[in-house]
Amino acid sequence: MHPHPRTGQPFESPVPPGSGWPGEPATPATPQAADAARVARLAEQAESIPELNALISVCRACPRLVTWREEVAVIKRKSFADQPYWGRPVPGWGSATPRILIVGLAPAANGANRTGRMFTGDRSGDQLYAALHRAGLINQPTSVDAADGLHTNDIRIVAPVRCAPPDNKPTTVERNTCAPWLDAEWRLLAPHVRVMVALGGFAWQVALRMAADAVPKPKPKFGHGAVAELGPDLRLIGCYHPSQQNMFTGRLTPAMLDDIFGQAAALAGLSG
Repeated sequence: MHPHPRTGQPFESPVPPGSGWPGEPATPATPQAADAARVARLAEQAESIPELNALISVCRACPRLVTWREEVAVIKRKSFADQPYWGRPVPGWGSATPRILIVGLAPAANGANRTGRMFTGDRSGDQLYAALHRAGLINQPTSVDAADGLHTNDIRIVAPVRCAPPDNKPTTVERNTCAPWLDAEWRLLAPHVRVMVALGGFAWQVALRMAADAVPKPKPKFGHGAVAELGPDLRLIGCYHPSQQNMFTGRLTPAMLDDIFGQAAALAGLSG
């Protein structure tokens, strides 16, 4: 027990490392990054995806985000009051040798911050995983929690910010502090990836930064269905974010998602 970050009252901590949470990547001995410099050092030293997942999952470098994610994990949304919350940074999910890399934005407070898996536990994720299943890229159409049996050999989902931010808006400093985690993930994944799918304009800019050495001039512009060639073996596809608003208004439809992931699978040599 320790003081709640807002009320000062005693409360149970979010899931600690090594607690037995399904898929828990860390142990009590996993080093915790307490500031931006430590994030950069640990990320640079990571030699495998499992090691990187563990390091990300215990990061405490951004005080505002730490306070928010843990507060949400304690107060909880009423509809999830009987459920445990992950309440920690969310590592990437999927294959360690993916052909397709999907770039999102940040965990949702009552979605991935609750379940511990990218795009899991909210309506955006419901749309995304259903489309991935229709494209034959994952083994089941739903993603509920870390113990639901979801599996893939073909994709990985990552984000430039690993903690749920208040109002879904990380600060520039927080984005910069978190960036080395994604840089390290790309370093380990890049030899395998043939297609990146950017979910939204910001994710598109993040993807271009990741593959900066191969970005043509003029810099490719984001658009739904836009395709950028980043060297002979890598393509970047733009996709509107499967947010509740985009899906509700029809700006993005399930058929449009199917077109994107069907094209991604074909370009990655996974279709047929």
